[in-house]
Amino acid sequence: MGALYSVYKLGGLEHRFLLNAGVSIPTGSIDEKDFGPDRSLGEARLEYPMQLGSGTVDLLPGGAYLGQTENWAWLAEFVPTVRLGWNRHDYRLGNRYRLSGWGAWKWTEWLSLSARVDGQLWENIHGADRTMDPMDEPTKDTSLQGGKRIDLLFGLNLYAPGGLLKGHRLAVEAGAPIYQSLAGPQLRTDWLVHVGWQWTF
Repeated sequence: MGALYSVYKLGGLEHRFLLNAGVSIPTGSIDEKDFGPDRSLGEARLEYPMQLGSGTVDLLPGGAYLGQTENWAWLAEFVPTVRLGWNRHDYRLGNRYRLSGWGAWKWTEWLSLSARVDGQLWENIHGADRTMDPMDEPTKDTSLQGGKRIDLLFGLNLYAPGGLLKGHRLAVEAGAPIYQSLAGPQLRTDWLVHVGWQWTF
């Protein structure tokens, strides 16, 4: 859940400074289990990267600068993820920091193109799940969960200004990391695709 508030405007809508206030509610599971190589031992809780959530309430503060002209728009944004407290398995994921820069050009009334550089840094896990022995597998070691990555992405935005589909917007963005450094044996990111649909009325 989040809100974006314009705290300062310069030149109408040409330059704006925005404040981001958000909170992430722990709806993702941290109890995912599966069988290991020896099925006779039964199911065990999966390693930290295989869990679906954080198990904690996370704050999403941040700020952004947005510039606009008739055919161009650009944005610089910083949004960290700050973990609060500990989950029921006695650990919390490391904080995550995201800094991105974005630019877009309106080619026609219904098509715009964009480019974005997105950098992320995430810290190691604090605490530990007592059911996971770091001597068993390195993916269970909380000191090997950090990393950093820079992605380069390009996108297109299709908008229907009138007709039957008036107000509908389809956005597609794709790219790949141009820099990636992981603190341990984690899954690397090879490529990314984002698809979004909006309807304004």
